[in-house]
Amino acid sequence: MFRRTFWFTTGVAAGVWATTKVNRKLKQLTPESLARTAGNKAIEAGHRIKDRAVGFALDVRDNMAVREAELGDALGINENPELPAPRRHIAIENRNHPKYVEGSTYQTYPYNRNEDH
Repeated sequence: MFRRTFWFTTGVAAGVWATTKVNRKLKQLTPESLARTAGNKAIEAGHRIKDRAVGFALDVRDNMAVREAELGDALGINENPELPAPRRHIAIENRNHPKYVEGSTYQTYPYNRNEDH
């Protein structure tokens, strides 16, 4: 009698286990579940691609700065070259104006729009 009960219980447990496994697999194969799984995998792949692209861009930026420094050293370009003073040109000189200075390139008087009216 004990043998029959043991094998009956084992058969019931195996049936419950097999039924549970089959139901889980069927739920995984529904269209909604497949779409959700595909969407999650696409998002993960997008994150991986983004991380790799950001890493690549940072590597390019770092290597570009190093190469630029190497070229600057090789060409003898200074970091702070002395630039000439900015030149200002007057479009129209008013030689009759009282503040006009002969030979100057910049007038010291401010422009007033209402002066001519």
